[in-house]
Amino acid sequence: MAEIQDMAKSLGQALGRTTEYQALDRAMKRANDDRDMVELKNEIERMESAFHTVLTQGQQPGPEAVEEYENTVVKLQALPSYQALIAAQANFEKVMVRVNESIQAGMVEGAASRIIIPS
Repeated sequence: MAEIQDMAKSLGQALGRTTEYQALDRAMKRANDDRDMVELKNEIERMESAFHTVLTQGQQPGPEAVEEYENTVVKLQALPSYQALIAAQANFEKVMVRVNESIQAGMVEGAASRIIIPS
């Protein structure tokens, strides 16, 4: 099992060196430094919490509250730092899909092998 954990750590290190991860890391840092984005995210979280409270009481949020929420989401989505973050996440997700496909293929090959590796 230690060998597998070492390989997983090496994989994590290699992923951390990819251009896609580096771009994601920069985008996350820029997003966290964007005051407008942080304020909008906090406002959305506050509204979602209020919606949850209302819904658990068996009620529906008012149309004004829903409209305010939708407008706040639109403002967030319009921010360049948000758009850059979403693009970076999508690009890194593509890398992870390919990695997971390779891991799955390796697992199928390993399962077909007659050699049993102790854990």
